[in-house]
Amino acid sequence: MNRKSLGFTVSRNGAKLKVADKALDKLKDRVRELTRRTRGTTFAAVVAELGETLPGWKAYFGIAEVLSPLRDLDKGVRRKLRCHLCKQWGRAGYRELRRRGVSVREAWHTSKSAHGPWRVSQTPALSIVLPLRFFEQMGLPSLAPRQEFASSNRRMRDPFVRWCGGGREAFSYPD
Repeated sequence: MNRKSLGFTVSRNGAKLKVADKALDKLKDRVRELTRRTRGTTFAAVVAELGETLPGWKAYFGIAEVLSPLRDLDKGVRRKLRCHLCKQWGRAGYRELRRRGVSVREAWHTSKSAHGPWRVSQTPALSIVLPLRFFEQMGLPSLAPRQEFASSNRRMRDPFVRWCGGGREAFSYPD
């Protein structure tokens, strides 16, 4: 039985609160509408419009405990924006990539690719030129909090634990 209430649902094991699929689909439709390449708006205007929509959505659904759909949505929005910018560059894509520090070979293969802008938007060249930091500087909010991996958060594992007693007191022979 799948119960939805106010855009939320409970995860399969019943332990965590997550955003309902219908609410995610509505946000995806809204993002699709705002990032359509044929709208004739500048990239900065598109990011500004997303900057108005995403924080309100995040404020409402921010209590969700299952964050993987939100992270996937963040990745999708950034990829859609990379696609939008790649399409705006058009034939000048090679010059833009070179100007922003991509190698000659990588820029050539990316700009002269036979694939469309959606497929090109996930190439390493565009990830180098348009990293997460670029979108943060443009003012694009993130839906899911970023995980900071400090050394205290990482699980420390001793490679010798398995064969030397697992951290217990060493075995001593009786006298």
